[in-house]
Amino acid sequence: MGVIRNKKAFLAFLLPGLLFYILAVFYPIEESIRLSFMKWGGIGKKQFVGWENYITMFHDTVFYKAFFNNLIYLVIVVSMQLLIGLFFAILLTYMTKHVTLVKTLYYVPCIITTVAITQLFRSMYSTEPMGLLNQILEKVGLGGMVTSWLANVGTVLSAVSIPEGWRFTGMYMVIFYAALVSLDPSVYEAAKIDGATEMQILLKIKMPLIKDIILLTLTMCLTGALRGFDIPFLLTSGGPGNASELMSTYMYKKAFSSNQYGYGSTLAVFIIIESILVVYILRRIFTSKEQKEEKRIEKERIRRNRRGNH
Repeated sequence: MGVIRNKKAFLAFLLPGLLFYILAVFYPIEESIRLSFMKWGGIGKKQFVGWENYITMFHDTVFYKAFFNNLIYLVIVVSMQLLIGLFFAILLTYMTKHVTLVKTLYYVPCIITTVAITQLFRSMYSTEPMGLLNQILEKVGLGGMVTSWLANVGTVLSAVSIPEGWRFTGMYMVIFYAALVSLDPSVYEAAKIDGATEMQILLKIKMPLIKDIILLTLTMCLTGALRGFDIPFLLTSGGPGNASELMSTYMYKKAFSSNQYGYGSTLAVFIIIESILVVYILRRIFTSKEQKEEKRIEKERIRRNRRGNH
């Protein structure tokens, strides 16, 4: 009787969240897949065109530009959010005072609205009036580097990537910090007694112990970067030309500006497949590393047993 009640309670708590997830996630994905095989301008009858939208996509030069821009955007965002977040989390573990204050200050950008962050960085990048970034370059004797960062084809992609990387660095810092402080000190205290340095303890003990958190944050960060839209779109709308065009901004333009809902849905499906593949590859990489480590430990155990028997 208790098992039946537990099942009913489980379903009662699961059902509302599951229904919301189906309506908010699965249904839009299903609609995007269905519309990707259609030609539709938003009004009137939908026309089934089969694989035509996908063929058009793979012959679209702007699609390839947006795809490669997305890869560069991804590298910049992931590097900033994870590497800087992890670095500050490690520093926090050695702090004894004002830890909560520092965490709060670094977390603040996560709760600031996207429009406010966009305006902040637009003013920093500006030349008329001179923005903070250009002022700093002039003060340190690098006036030759002063430029209109959002209008320069060579700098615009980095300029729209940095705000997104900066925005969520604090969030990943808090996640890493929570993982590091939750480790049992006795695990690495023995290594300290044996003469291990702080760097050795960090790389050989602490990092392997939080590998599941690293996988989680890497998955969140990569999929978030692949879907990056709001800040780049508000800053440049993909310009100048297509120099800062991302898959998401190009999809939005095709679907909602050009009223090519079928082609826009095709681009959306590509983003979904891309995100799924990234998660799958990451999990395969981490799983293969775990299997290799388990095999190494098993071989070492067998070798020790053989020595003990002799």
